[in-house]
This record gives sequence, structure tokens and C-alpha cells, in this order.
Amino acid sequence: MLSAADLTAIWLTLKLATVVTLLLLLLGIPLAWWLTRTQSRWKSTVSAVIALPLVLPPTVLGFYLLVAMGPDGPLGRLMTALGLELLSFSFTGLVVASVIYSLPFVVQPVQNAMQAMGTRPLEVAASLGAGACDRFFTVVLPLSSPGILTAAILGFAHTVGEFGVVLMIGGNIPGATRVISVQIYDHVEALEYGHAHTLAGIMLLFSFAVLFALYTFNGRRRHAGLSVGGLP
Repeated sequence: MLSAADLTAIWLTLKLATVVTLLLLLLGIPLAWWLTRTQSRWKSTVSAVIALPLVLPPTVLGFYLLVAMGPDGPLGRLMTALGLELLSFSFTGLVVASVIYSLPFVVQPVQNAMQAMGTRPLEVAASLGAGACDRFFTVVLPLSSPGILTAAILGFAHTVGEFGVVLMIGGNIPGATRVISVQIYDHVEALEYGHAHTLAGIMLLFSFAVLFALYTFNGRRRHAGLSVGGLP
């Protein structure tokens, strides 16, 4: 049986994942397109920075973000100078940290889809008089839509499952920063294994459903001869 605190944690987690996914797509799609097309010497550096969360322990990333967002950090001093609330131990801080932590799960599938598209469709569109902006919205986005869908689902699911980063940045504030993963941790600490089993089971079913849907979708796309970047 889910308690009121459990339901609040679920609602906060879904709210966080939805906001973060929208921001990830707004940021990740242009980044993926730039990485696909650029010949800049900074491409490798930018790619490495984006991919850092894939190899860094979440607590390490969370620690440095906490230092940056704290009252003595650069972001903290900036927020104080602007008369705004500090990002640490706030929902906004969770959003910022989650966007950084989940960025590679959005950029890489979209970039793979854009690279698989090739240059021929763009050349045809250009020969018909389509401008750069027109080509992006009428050619690139539609042809990359399977990769974008994969990225959106992965970004949402990865945000739902976060623990180390959200605990470091948000702490454990009921109704404000206590998401599902932190709520499970609290139940285990309090030896409330029944409540922990319920929430953990929900997370397990959710994770399986997401992966099953992605593998099924990608399998059908391949069967139709259309490869989607992101998962094998």
C-alpha cells in the first residue's frame, strides 16, 4: 500500500522527469545536429564533456555540482547577486543537475539518427530551394524522429531512476526534492521493507516496460529497413 509520502514522491519524480525531458530535447537536438555537421576542432572536447556522466560516479558529478551551486560557488554567487534562490537543495537545482546528468542519453541517440540520415536528403532539399532552417525542420527532424523518440524515452527513464545526483543536490526534503529513489532509501533506512518493496517493484516494472518498448520499436524499425540510433 502506497503512503501519502510515497504518492508525493512519485508525483515529484514524474514532474521532474517531464520537465527535464523537455529541456533535454530543446538542448540535445541542436547539440546533436552541431556535432553531426561540425568540423570544429572542439568537437571531440564537446563530445567528451557531454559523455562524462556515462563514466563518472553520480556522487562525483553531484558533489561538483553542489559545490558550484552552493553559496560560495560560481552559480551560487550569481544567483545571490541576482537576488534569486540558491539552486542547491531546490527543485530547480534538481532540474539543472538532471539535465546535465541525462544529457548523453539524449544527444547520442539523436546524433546517431542524424548521422544515419546521410547528406543526400539535404542535398535534394537544397536543390529544390529549401533554406538551412527549412531543411532542418522539414527534412532533418522528420527523418530523425525515431532517434528523437528513443532519446526522449531514455532521458525520461534515466531521470526517473536517478539517485546519487539528486541526493547530493536536492538532499531529502519531503514534497520538494524527495523523489522515488530517495524515498526507497528512506524506507530501507527505517527498515520499512514492505514499502521499499512496493516502490522498488514499481521502478522495476517501469524500467522493464521502457526497455521492452524500445527494443520492440527498434526491432520493428530494423525489420522495415530503417535503423534507429540509441540501442542495439
